[in-house]
Amino acid sequence: MSGRWARRILSLYRVAGAAAYPLVGPYIAWRTTRGKEERGRRRERYGWAGRPRPEGPLIWVHAASVGETIAVAPLVDSILDSGLNVVLTTGTVTSAQVAEDRLGERIIHQYVPLDLKPAVCRFLGHWQPDLAIIAESEIWPVTILELGTRRVPQVLVNGRLSERSFNSWKKRPHLAEALFENLAHVVAQSELDGERFLALGARPVTVSGNLKVDTTPPPVEERALTGLLRQIGPRPTWAAVSTHEGEEMVAAEVHQMLRQRHDGLLTIVVPRHPGRAAALAPEFEAMGLKVIRRSAGDRVRSDTDIYLGDTIGEMGLYLRLAEIAFVGRSLTCAGGQNPLEPAMLETAVLSGSKVQNFQEVYRRLVDCGGARIVRDRDDLAGAVDELLLHDRLRRDMAAAGAAAVAEMRGALAKTQKALEPYIHPLVVKSRLRNAGGR
Repeated sequence: MSGRWARRILSLYRVAGAAAYPLVGPYIAWRTTRGKEERGRRRERYGWAGRPRPEGPLIWVHAASVGETIAVAPLVDSILDSGLNVVLTTGTVTSAQVAEDRLGERIIHQYVPLDLKPAVCRFLGHWQPDLAIIAESEIWPVTILELGTRRVPQVLVNGRLSERSFNSWKKRPHLAEALFENLAHVVAQSELDGERFLALGARPVTVSGNLKVDTTPPPVEERALTGLLRQIGPRPTWAAVSTHEGEEMVAAEVHQMLRQRHDGLLTIVVPRHPGRAAALAPEFEAMGLKVIRRSAGDRVRSDTDIYLGDTIGEMGLYLRLAEIAFVGRSLTCAGGQNPLEPAMLETAVLSGSKVQNFQEVYRRLVDCGGARIVRDRDDLAGAVDELLLHDRLRRDMAAAGAAAVAEMRGALAKTQKALEPYIHPLVVKSRLRNAGGR
């Protein structure tokens, strides 16, 4: 396929998306019934603005979900401190809550428009961004092409390309080049990610490291933490966090295997999607386990087996209740979840082997002794058992993980340097405008 045909295919994709636009209503309505869309703000998904555009230069920052939002929050803070306006888009209800908690009224939050020409054009027509900053792996063809048509610089930060995505794009090199040539700069997480973006036609590409390392540990409400620690007392605890389907049952089975060896063992289970807790609780109870849910405000009692963390925005609380954390989406599901937050909080990290999305981070943690990869349920049970039995081993592992995170820091400064040629002219423009206004 030639470059000319690749551009024609992308043009047809934009036209096809415009034709499909009237048909997406039922899909958005279905997502709303499942709590995946905010009912009162559904119009934002079609590009309708929920707020007026402020005067002066404006930067659009997009972060897909919770992890990306947390990662770019310090970067957004630095942009706001320079006096520029920021409209931050996210794609989930939970990430919208995180944006409000971390950035408050300093930003304008909108839900990202669907990657369909009418929605994207409506969004861009209203906000008229001077710069677009996209986090991680959000490659939306229509959005990228429409920004390119409007000559809006696009910078991908904390850029990541999984092996699966890279191989998929590599089969269509001309399509990839026709799309990635619209990016003004790619700031990649790792050398491997940088090489992949270069191979697909992105120019220029620099490597910053992972922005998630430069975030602060997840916050906690001290009164809630103190109360729970008092209820738990001296009981041994471990946590299975950011779990996906199948991993919660593995955690429950591990609890059954170990509770005779560790008197009073309490297992904390935090599903990646808290809404699943309603179905998990009866499954645990059917195994003969005593279960309580955080959302119900239940107290931890001496016979509680499983504490279900089914609330949003309280990962900092759950991680501070245990010194051992299994990080999910790595045993029964593939991709992995972010191990940096438990490592920051000096927690010994355990994980399955399917961690493609955080391959470099896990490599660094494992190499320094701050994380351990387990093969299956029995291996996980063995690792938890050993760490509960040996205080020194557990504490050394936790300290090694925290030290590795400290060594990995620096991505924020490198990203800011890469963005300076795009942001500095906007800062000057804003200051001149404000001076003229006076």
